Amino acid sequence: MDEIPEELLVKQKYDELVATCKANQQLTTEDEDNIFRAFTIASNAHSDTRRKSGELYIFHPLAVAQIAVEEVGLGPIAVVCALLHDVVEDTDITLETLRAVFGDRVARIVDGVTKIDKASMIAEQNDDFSSQAENYRKILLAMCDDAYVIFLKLCDRLHNMRTLGSMKDTKKLAISSETQYLYIPLAHRLGLYNIKTELDDLVMQYNNPDKYAEIEEKIKKTSGTEIKLKQCFTAPIRELLDKNDFHYNIKTRVKSVYSCWKKMQNKGVQFDEIFDLYAMRIILDIPGSETMPEEELHKIEKEECFKVYALITGLFRPQPTRFRDWITTPKNNGYESLHTTVMSPIGRWVEVQIRTTRMDQIAEKGMAAHFLYKEAHPDEPIQQSPVEQWLGQIRSSLEDPNKNALDLVEEFKETLYTKEIYIFTPKGETIKLPSRSTVLDFAYAIHSELGDHCIGAKVNARVVPIGYRLHSGEQVQILTSKKTVPNEEWLNNAQTQRAKDHIKDYLRNEKKQYFDKGEQMLKDFLKKSHISITPERTARLRLFFNLDSDIELYYRIATGSINEDALKQCFHLSKSKPQLIFLQPYQELFDGKNQQNSAKDIRQKSITTSPFLADSKYDSFDTQPAPCCKPVQGDRVVGIVSNDKIMVHRTNCPTAIHEMSTHEDRIVRVRWRPGEKIAFLTGITITAIDRKGLLQQLTRIISEDMNLNMRAITLETSEGVVHGLIMLYVHNLSRLDQLIESIRAIEGVEQVQRV
Repeated sequence: MDEIPEELLVKQKYDELVATCKANQQLTTEDEDNIFRAFTIASNAHSDTRRKSGELYIFHPLAVAQIAVEEVGLGPIAVVCALLHDVVEDTDITLETLRAVFGDRVARIVDGVTKIDKASMIAEQNDDFSSQAENYRKILLAMCDDAYVIFLKLCDRLHNMRTLGSMKDTKKLAISSETQYLYIPLAHRLGLYNIKTELDDLVMQYNNPDKYAEIEEKIKKTSGTEIKLKQCFTAPIRELLDKNDFHYNIKTRVKSVYSCWKKMQNKGVQFDEIFDLYAMRIILDIPGSETMPEEELHKIEKEECFKVYALITGLFRPQPTRFRDWITTPKNNGYESLHTTVMSPIGRWVEVQIRTTRMDQIAEKGMAAHFLYKEAHPDEPIQQSPVEQWLGQIRSSLEDPNKNALDLVEEFKETLYTKEIYIFTPKGETIKLPSRSTVLDFAYAIHSELGDHCIGAKVNARVVPIGYRLHSGEQVQILTSKKTVPNEEWLNNAQTQRAKDHIKDYLRNEKKQYFDKGEQMLKDFLKKSHISITPERTARLRLFFNLDSDIELYYRIATGSINEDALKQCFHLSKSKPQLIFLQPYQELFDGKNQQNSAKDIRQKSITTSPFLADSKYDSFDTQPAPCCKPVQGDRVVGIVSNDKIMVHRTNCPTAIHEMSTHEDRIVRVRWRPGEKIAFLTGITITAIDRKGLLQQLTRIISEDMNLNMRAITLETSEGVVHGLIMLYVHNLSRLDQLIESIRAIEGVEQVQRV
């Protein structure tokens, strides 16, 4: 069969996009004209450009627009912005042109998803600067003004991850790490669970492909069980719902590869021990819901969902610890549903989710459903969504000029997965706070003045300090004193961004009082040293002392924590003692330490070959295995440049993921040196039932059967359960996997995991 010409394929994709838009909602003539105009502009602008895969670039914006409409449910404005989202960044078309053709909102959204021009960045000469973090800040600020910015960025990222195969290895790792670092948590926070699940799986395919393939194959082998469940589990439920005259739809799903792996890691279980591999979703249709008042609808929805819950748990035995009521108390992204886990007739636990059509739309489309409703009913007063409240809270923090972008993004990220607790005031009012919040957070949540003078609280009539961690349902009365004011230590007791910002503002204002004094002291010192004060020299001082503002610099000088000796070192005004550099390798011999080491040992240490090979331009760099993840031969690895060293991490190491997502320029392609037989230090943790002879059996397997050297073994027993950590040397990953399987086969051993 002849291949379809590219031009015809492009037209087919465009026609498919328009058809999907019309299926979702009625398009006006103006909407259709704008979509066609955007497509024409994008096609012409990208006409000479191809992606790394070789296909025409226009396929990418068409795919992003299709995802926005089909998978997120966005409308015509999003389609126009998706088609144009790369034209400002990659072509000669300007924002002013887009504003003139499509209006201010389209231009603002496109600007929000456009990366900052690297040439326009003034890169500060310090390790904390990150062009990626600056782009994150720009996107997040734009998101606060219009949530469509982040919806489109997520659609863009999803398509990029789907087509990542044509990129070089380091780029794959950088993009997948960035996805894991920021975009997956954002998708979770916005309730876009389908996108989050797919991104999780795609990231795992690049960061941990072997484990992904292994679990994927095991899931495929369970297809027979799924068929049995439909026969003996789904059929009786349908019969019961029909008998009670419910209008409903049933969907089933098997847990994703990444979700299975995450549960195996967190719970320390094997694949066969995952009891919620299967899930059923019962979606109830409430007759007359379209015309029903909101309050009445929510009341009826809750009653109907609990009726179905009672029927299901009357038919199958529920697992008591697995009941979740997200209807009475929705999640902070608006998610509503009842969850229970019941035992099926074939001995498999199955999670059952019960919700209405409205709830399912929010679960499927996330907070996009809320924004779409607002656009469809512009004249109808509508309650602000939880996400809009959240965006309002973080806007002031993102705009703070005293914080660098990396710190801001880290603070923002902390809010994405946070669960919530409900605390009561003395008058019975409810205050919602993130879990792990303290008394100090509660005080600042009520009023900044209350927080500034907080000395503690009465929690359920018991006096506790400001750092006491609150629990849901507690009643709290704040205790204050006018003599008490914030200090640096309070930052350790605050968990919420609101409390931290108030404390930092107070301390900053206090430090401003020392500004003039510190500045004058610095001028006097520089004048005495025949140096004039300039912005470049104050910037040099901030960098030298690792400070983020002039206020902090002058405060430290005024209070004496930075003295003249320290200033002299910064400006190279003090003479350092000469060092015999060539003798340093032999210093241990001369100063009497470790005298048992011989010159032969030291010489041997200096010529030890690294087990890694990096790109030739890094030949002069010292290449070392990272102590955080301890890679062994056979692991997929990546190098991260740090000063004159390359630290080699496993590709799924959290530290490496953070570095790759914020400092892409530090990534180095690294591979194992072939033919090397080097022993690597690694560790495994063990949980087992305590019994006589367990330690002897462990050491026999490690030392005799596997012929491995142990560095340390620690076993602790509590209430008949042994928790152990074994540090040992292995040559490669296959030997480590073999050891783990051998230990797992020991009687009484419950969990074995690599550190």
